[in-house]
Amino acid sequence: MLIIPAIDLKDEKCVRLLQGDFSRSTVYSDNPVEVAGIWQKKGAERIHIVDLDGSLAGAPRNREIIRDIIRKINVPVQVGGGIRNMKTIEDYFGMGVYRVILGTAALKDRKFVADACSAYRGRIVLGIDASDGKVAVEAWTEKMSESALKVAKSYEGHGLDAVVYTDIKRDGMEVGVNTEATENLARAVDIPVIASGGVSSIHDIEKLMKTEKSGVVGVIIGRALYNGTLRLEDAISKARGNYSRSQAEAV
Repeated sequence: MLIIPAIDLKDEKCVRLLQGDFSRSTVYSDNPVEVAGIWQKKGAERIHIVDLDGSLAGAPRNREIIRDIIRKINVPVQVGGGIRNMKTIEDYFGMGVYRVILGTAALKDRKFVADACSAYRGRIVLGIDASDGKVAVEAWTEKMSESALKVAKSYEGHGLDAVVYTDIKRDGMEVGVNTEATENLARAVDIPVIASGGVSSIHDIEKLMKTEKSGVVGVIIGRALYNGTLRLEDAISKARGNYSRSQAEAV
């Protein structure tokens, strides 16, 4: 299972939101590039970056910081937030982004998503943010009537790399991953699923590892890493099957 640390960008700082609420943000660093370097040193194999300002604006707002991160580290980076046209995708891939995440566009402009998948087969990730099973868009400020499952199934066969499934109510709350909903989605679609939202401890990694056969291939971790309730190196060690008894006793 792939363990993916998250870097959320707001006002050029590294922050975490509670349940996607922009008024409930915590600043963890004013140097996101340094944070990315820390995750690399701790063994990250991929880093998840979200341009929160871009999500609200509908266009990238932290492009230069993302460029600096890519220049300074050797870890593949996946980026989401405010990506609404092919030019933005081209720019991101041109600067070395590994995967581009499309969220709001998946409901607002399905032709664009289909075209992006066709042009960059295997390099597009579908971001599905859900509350009570219903998809939310526009930086989680607008709740749609469509179910997460319906949206995911509508993109089967398009050549997506993966689906990032985020339970908004759990995101940033450290209350545990919605393992059941994540696994149900993975079983229902022929697309690999990456879990997101609510990771609180090594026990969440253990639970998610049991869903790998269902198609859950990775997990994004945010606040638990920043608060220190979960060490990135421990999560990676557990996912690789190298987590020792002494590490478990230290948790």
